[in-house]
Amino acid sequence: MTAPLALVIDDNRVIAQSLVQMLTTLGYEAGAVYGSLPAMQVLARTVPDLILLDIHLQGINGVEVCRYIRRSERLATVPVIAISSDTQSEMVTAIHAAGANAFLAKPIQIETLEQMIIEARQDALRRRSQPSPSNLAPTNKD
Repeated sequence: MTAPLALVIDDNRVIAQSLVQMLTTLGYEAGAVYGSLPAMQVLARTVPDLILLDIHLQGINGVEVCRYIRRSERLATVPVIAISSDTQSEMVTAIHAAGANAFLAKPIQIETLEQMIIEARQDALRRRSQPSPSNLAPTNKD
């Protein structure tokens, strides 16, 4: 059986590689991209099983990348865990409104990540089975 694919999107290479190592330990085949534009290029040709998305990216921020993911028919149901050291309620509310399944504050411990993956996957399954206004919005067929 093939390991599920996880994509880490963070412009901090040290943090991204640390998350890749944690995901690998948790049984994922994991890779990282360092910024929003490289992420969107990878997502144009790859559908991962899980995305860890930093909110504060250079250029296009993580909230906009999450909106892009949710508008894409191919990516709309992929669990997205937003990550950030910024835990201000406005930011957390914005990323959830953009479609993130969960939010995880940095620094990240592997036990917390493992639990958050379970919760994000459960949330993604609930969203698939219950149509909501965001699920009914027009999607990009890319």
